[in-house]
Amino acid sequence: MAERERTVLGVDIGGTKIKTGRVLGTQVVQTGFSKVVKDDSEESSLSKLYDTIEEVMTDSVTAIGVGVPAVVDADSGVVFDVQNIPSWKQVPLKELLQERFKVPAFLNNDANCFALGEKHFGKAKDYKNCIALSLGTGLGMGIIIENKLYNGVLCGAGEVGMLSYKDGILEQYTGSFFFEDAYGESARTLYAKALENDVKAIAAFKEYGVHLGEAIKNILYLFAPEAIILGGSISKAYPFFDTALDNALESFAYQKQLENFKIEISDLVDSPILGAAALCL
Repeated sequence: MAERERTVLGVDIGGTKIKTGRVLGTQVVQTGFSKVVKDDSEESSLSKLYDTIEEVMTDSVTAIGVGVPAVVDADSGVVFDVQNIPSWKQVPLKELLQERFKVPAFLNNDANCFALGEKHFGKAKDYKNCIALSLGTGLGMGIIIENKLYNGVLCGAGEVGMLSYKDGILEQYTGSFFFEDAYGESARTLYAKALENDVKAIAAFKEYGVHLGEAIKNILYLFAPEAIILGGSISKAYPFFDTALDNALESFAYQKQLENFKIEISDLVDSPILGAAALCL
């Protein structure tokens, strides 16, 4: 059976919910979800995870891929210190899933899954060396080098949001909390207002584009990628910050490099599920 014709499961353990999907070829054919409750015990949250997987599990499933917003030992399948599930300090998730569902399981952090999903199913297909940036609550980054995902130690490569910037770190200015801290409203609310030509909302995204441009310059200096693929909820507002971002790149020292560089916007539906599923391929 061809890799892209296999049936696999993708599991996205997000900030507020666990979402699962059965993936056949390039299509998510069934989904399930459950809410993440921060004060759940390890046992209770694992039970919810199992139930959510069972919603979409069939005999045709050959493997399970899981994206986790945490430090992950991809080889052993242990996840450490999952922020949105504080009871998960050191969970042998790969072993637990394989014992319960009797198929191979693969784990990685959520940003790496996004990059791998884009490589298998999305805009990164045509690039050997590229970066995937997830613009959401924080700034997630996955790295593709010579057509392969680069993990680093404990899947920790790509934490560009932790680099020092202004009076804090880049993530404070390129994640969704930038809008709440600087403008007192969520990115979602400001995006809706920008669509109605609200002056304050449009100004917010222009400022955001400047900060994101600084992050992208750092990435260009470090990796010189062929492309950066933007995903996550804030990427929908790209038309409101693309010009500001381009202007920020005018101070990039190696302008010749930009002639062979593109910024692409992800158009994957169910991107986190497809990204997790791509771990199985």
